[in-house]
Amino acid sequence: MPNSIRTIPSVSVSYARTGASTRANVYGMRPMQERVYARRGEQYLLIKSPPASGKSRALMFIALDKLAHQGLKQAIIVVPEKTIGASFHDEPLSQFGFWADWRVEPKWNLCDAPGTDGGKVNAVGNFLASGDKVLVCTHATFRFAVDKFGVESFDDRLIAVDEFHHVSANPDNKLGLHLGQFIARDKAHIVAMTGSYFRGDAEAVLAPQDEEKFKHVTYTYYEQLNGYEYLKRLDIGYFFYSGSYADSILQVLDPARKTILHIPNVNSRESTQDKYKEVEHIIEALGEWQGADPATGFQLVKMADGRVLRIADLVDDDPAKRDRVAAALKDSTQKDNRDYVDIIIALGMAKEGFDWIWCEHALTVGYRSSLTEIVQIIGRATRDAPGKTSARFTNLIAEPDATAQAVTEAVNDTLKAIAASLLMEQVLAPRFEFRAKNPANAATEGFDYGDSGYQPGQCNVGFNHETGQFQIEINGLAEPKSEEATRICQQDLNEVIAAFVQDKTSIERGLFDEELVPEELTIARMGKIIRDKYPELNEEDQEAVRQHAIAALNLTQQAKQLALGGDDGEAGANTALIDGVRKFAMDVRDLNIDLIDRINPFGEAYAILSKAMTEESLRQVAAVISGKRVALTPEDARDLAKRALKFKQERGRLPAMTASDPWERRMAEGVAYLARMKAEAERRGA
Repeated sequence: MPNSIRTIPSVSVSYARTGASTRANVYGMRPMQERVYARRGEQYLLIKSPPASGKSRALMFIALDKLAHQGLKQAIIVVPEKTIGASFHDEPLSQFGFWADWRVEPKWNLCDAPGTDGGKVNAVGNFLASGDKVLVCTHATFRFAVDKFGVESFDDRLIAVDEFHHVSANPDNKLGLHLGQFIARDKAHIVAMTGSYFRGDAEAVLAPQDEEKFKHVTYTYYEQLNGYEYLKRLDIGYFFYSGSYADSILQVLDPARKTILHIPNVNSRESTQDKYKEVEHIIEALGEWQGADPATGFQLVKMADGRVLRIADLVDDDPAKRDRVAAALKDSTQKDNRDYVDIIIALGMAKEGFDWIWCEHALTVGYRSSLTEIVQIIGRATRDAPGKTSARFTNLIAEPDATAQAVTEAVNDTLKAIAASLLMEQVLAPRFEFRAKNPANAATEGFDYGDSGYQPGQCNVGFNHETGQFQIEINGLAEPKSEEATRICQQDLNEVIAAFVQDKTSIERGLFDEELVPEELTIARMGKIIRDKYPELNEEDQEAVRQHAIAALNLTQQAKQLALGGDDGEAGANTALIDGVRKFAMDVRDLNIDLIDRINPFGEAYAILSKAMTEESLRQVAAVISGKRVALTPEDARDLAKRALKFKQERGRLPAMTASDPWERRMAEGVAYLARMKAEAERRGA
């Protein structure tokens, strides 16, 4: 028997089930769609909203308005793959109160047409010359069409890009290059939509000067899930196995829960290099094979208790078999039938745009290199459905083996999995609104400040149950001055945190460097990341963004620690993070930015890692990391010297090498390093 895997959730978030996110207004718009429609007059609009929140229909509303009332000639909807084109089929919007219906002539939904993307380019040309209003095509078709017809052919038209995270500011990304040209020409309207704005390669989606032109509409995961009618809890966890994953899979795969299982890519370390045998092994482990359903192609497997599982195999490359299974999964007449299918096994399919509301468990083997992909996979399990009260995402990862040669690769996967988990905790938590504590502050309408109410002499913590938003007062907090810095602090802290947790140096040192001074991460490393990410902001605004991002990350981590509680990590797993944030802030009483900067944001991740991995494997990971101690660089020294100058302005003296405070000593080291560099340069020049 394989070793038992300890199921320690890295986070568990509870939701209030208010029903608000599924409630429609008089026009048939849900809250997210209403928020988008209010910005329908913008030329450049970026919509960040979770899977299943209704982005496709939101686009229909604003496209119809642009065509009818804003003088645009046509709307072109661009999707990453053909299957997502189905989201833009005809919709009778007037039945729900809107003033028009959404209509796409069948010949202009090129996602439904046979042939290759290259062959559909002429159809785009025919559409541009026609009097018809709406075209749907793939990213690839659109790229070819722009190359052939030129950006000027799309003047006075709406270009709507779905799953916008596929775009990149990298010059090698053709779609990103074309969008830059459209923005420079400034004759088209652009609506960009994404359920995730995090790129695994950490590249910017848009160039900063282009992104500044977009107005943002953000609808958070917390708002979406908190407003559901049925789903009330989401668990996120990473679990470690040794040997072959196929031997351990049933320790985390519960056949009683509707599951999408993503097996590893054949080129990955976790794969056995035979995907067909892996699927066969999983099916055999679940029960006795009874054959395939002739109508759907689903595999029928009889379990020991007599129940017959219906398993959709999307791994098989045989076109006839896979197309039949894929078609069966899209059967709209079965959408509300919970018993239609029990488990879906996939490799590259069943991710973004795949809609199976009954999925309760997204189980992924092996780390996925892109945070975007993880967000999309989790989105498969976060649909609301009758009777579905909880959902889970599990990342099954190979435990580093001290005897294997690929220890470093295994350590990398482990660090990436932790980074993804940290980010998802942030994405799923309520949104933070920080404000500097000052005597003029007062209670804000709609916020609950606890049993004692708002206390003028203290740092208060308020929570808005409708919007899922925290308001937290912090002493010494730098507040953003420019409009862009304010927007980043209000809407984009998760993008900043994504860059931080993907920074290998930060996460390695935060987890395994026993001599680490937390401020080296929270002040120096995060400061550098923000300067690189937002070079257009001045120093004052960069510091404000840094403080807000570190406060959000550390408050979530401290809240998680209090919410989990107990030595087994399970005791309070169903406690909402809301209670944990409030408890931490109230226990501290005088919440200040210096205190927040002194907390290692990866401390709680290490505590959970210690429980989830064997002691031997954890030692092995630590050994690999500790073998790469980071030396001080000239750039690090300059950053420390800047902090030392600020220290001198506040204290009237420079930091001392003999100080008891390790951060003060580190700043002094930076000053000394620069002095040595200057002295050496002078000697060489003499």
